[in-house]
Amino acid sequence: MEKSKPIEVTNFIEAEINKDILEGKVKGFVQTRQPPEPSGYMHIGHVRNIVLNYGTAKKYGGVCNLRYDDTNPEKESQEFVDAIQEDVKWLGYNWGNIYYATDYFEQNYQIAVKLIKEGKAYVDDLSAEEVSAYRGTLTTPGKNSPYRDRSVEENLDLFERMKNGEFKQGERCLRAKIDMAHPNINMRDPVIYRIQYLHHQRIGDKWKIYPSYDFSHPLDDCIEGVTHSLCGPEFEDHRPLYNWVVENSGLTNHSRQIEYANLYIKGVILGKRFIKKLVNEGKVSGFDDPRLYTIRGLRRRGILPQSLIDFVYAAGISKAVSVIDPAMLDYFVRNTLNDCSKRVMVVTDPIKLVINNLADDEEIEISLADYPQKEETSKRKYYFGKNLYIERSDFEITPPPKYRRLFVGNEVRLNGAFIVKCTGYDLDDSGNVATVYADYDPETKSGSNCTKKVKGTIHWINQNHAKQVEVRLFENLTLPKEDNAAGGKEQTAADDEFNPNSLTILNNCYAEDDVEFNYTDRYQFLRTGYFCLDKDSTADKLVFNRTVSLKDSYKPNTIN
Repeated sequence: MEKSKPIEVTNFIEAEINKDILEGKVKGFVQTRQPPEPSGYMHIGHVRNIVLNYGTAKKYGGVCNLRYDDTNPEKESQEFVDAIQEDVKWLGYNWGNIYYATDYFEQNYQIAVKLIKEGKAYVDDLSAEEVSAYRGTLTTPGKNSPYRDRSVEENLDLFERMKNGEFKQGERCLRAKIDMAHPNINMRDPVIYRIQYLHHQRIGDKWKIYPSYDFSHPLDDCIEGVTHSLCGPEFEDHRPLYNWVVENSGLTNHSRQIEYANLYIKGVILGKRFIKKLVNEGKVSGFDDPRLYTIRGLRRRGILPQSLIDFVYAAGISKAVSVIDPAMLDYFVRNTLNDCSKRVMVVTDPIKLVINNLADDEEIEISLADYPQKEETSKRKYYFGKNLYIERSDFEITPPPKYRRLFVGNEVRLNGAFIVKCTGYDLDDSGNVATVYADYDPETKSGSNCTKKVKGTIHWINQNHAKQVEVRLFENLTLPKEDNAAGGKEQTAADDEFNPNSLTILNNCYAEDDVEFNYTDRYQFLRTGYFCLDKDSTADKLVFNRTVSLKDSYKPNTIN
């Protein structure tokens, strides 16, 4: 692989990498890593990390490796390992190699032994509570552990016995010997190894001691050859410790950590623990519930990878926290779907429309464009007949001002068919409109060079050429709050904040019966929104998820 060269800068991280290349700090090619913990499903916040790590490496002609931070077996599973890989590939990225933090346990251990021999680490007998108490506060320095000055020989013996499982969990730990008066609390003799008796899904019961993330993460970066470790802002205070570990590791490659701001969306639940809570309490159907902003949920809702990538780049990469309106994501979702979605007619809240001047068995063939948004489009046949369905909202007994749809005496065009004039209606026993009546003008067929103009066009379904389908509409999981995600805080899911209308299921919907719906394509239901076929569909009944409505209130360059 060729040596990386500076590129045209689009964010502050690329500016820093360019500087490192020009100063000769990057000896070969730029290398990044995606370091997910396999303890849950990734969400839209992780998309920024994926786009940034894989995308940056690609720009520099380098490589991004996938490395699982599998040091917490209590929360991890192979299910999440597999899901992470599937999500990365679905987004269109691929890794150079797959690694695991546990791959480096022996090297981590040997480096810890090296630090002990150099007098830079010691075994401590203080409990976790005592370690915390000795650490001090932001305004007061910590104090040394009474075990801080153990001899190298005693520390080596105790650490070996920790490794062999001779002590109880929590009885001892290994700490780096740095400075208990350091202004950064993370540098006050941090714990770098703990005793843990856990069965690991990959390495079984081999290891009785586990390195801390602050210790293993920089070591693993250096071992792999990572040049730039791109992290969230929560790691900024840990950077001095990252650098200390790198500088004292004895490894030749020295990775550099650069932090960037996390991605927050106003009112959207992103935290893993909050998402798990929703799943465990049964408020959502699973981690792929279309109301969740997990990658799997977004995918099931019908969002395409390019929309998420465009959204991340538009939101920008910076150090400053930005809270983004969900409408911004919808904007990019619509942009992508508008280009590729097949236009079809589906009536979601039907009432009957009877064409007075057609016989019961009379049908007129019409032609509908599959992709009218494109210069060239395939077309399909459909049939205009006497008994139709229209949307309930497309008829009013007493129309409001500027209402351009059906009411007695008014004319509209039925999409792809004819102009019809409303002549009357019937009510059911509850006083609701049951049937609307109209005459059609046979001289106004679409595509026949008709010169007659009307102000409204509505969609419809022929009752004799209809299939009943289920349509699912989604709203945000939480009710609106003024302080949602304020200051970059994760949105929670308290009972009083849960939106009971986050899912609406419409069972009495009708679609064109000749359209061959599939799981790959996306569809615009005319005048309703963009939809995709859901996995709950059966041969007897198709189920559609609304990805996003047609209405767009977002204006570019409006980030809160």
